[in-house]
Amino acid sequence: MALTHERRFFCVFYKWNVFWFLMAACLLQSCATKEKKVFESDCDAGIAFKRVSFTRLIANIEQYDHQYVEVYGTYKEGKEESALFNDSLFVSHSSDHAIWINFSQDCPLYLSGTHVGLFQYNDGKFTQLNHKNITIRGQIDVRHKGHLGSYKGSMDHVSFVRL
Repeated sequence: MALTHERRFFCVFYKWNVFWFLMAACLLQSCATKEKKVFESDCDAGIAFKRVSFTRLIANIEQYDHQYVEVYGTYKEGKEESALFNDSLFVSHSSDHAIWINFSQDCPLYLSGTHVGLFQYNDGKFTQLNHKNITIRGQIDVRHKGHLGSYKGSMDHVSFVRL
């Protein structure tokens, strides 16, 4: 039984509609972003943070001494390392172009809306920070330069981390 011209048109039209619907669904699924995790503390409540680029902070760190800043970069941790580096591929990633991050138990960070701490074991694992791009807020100190004094400066009173 042969399809008439009209029935053939509707079969092709239907298949194309299904095809485009599936393509749109795949596109929307791939565009979905992962929900960012925000860990906060009330240690520095009421303090205004200056948003500054990592490059500007490193180049002019003396200007930001004892000031509260918000900066974006790549966090790296390891044996005797807790530092924020520039996330750009076109700059030096040596420790003298990085900031030592001094997390403190005096200023605990909790996942917003919960009592889950940044460094707590939760859901069978720890929060993975190593080699992650993060936004972090804290106070800059140019006198303390981290492990063996090899960093540009340090960030104390960390009160906000967004993964």
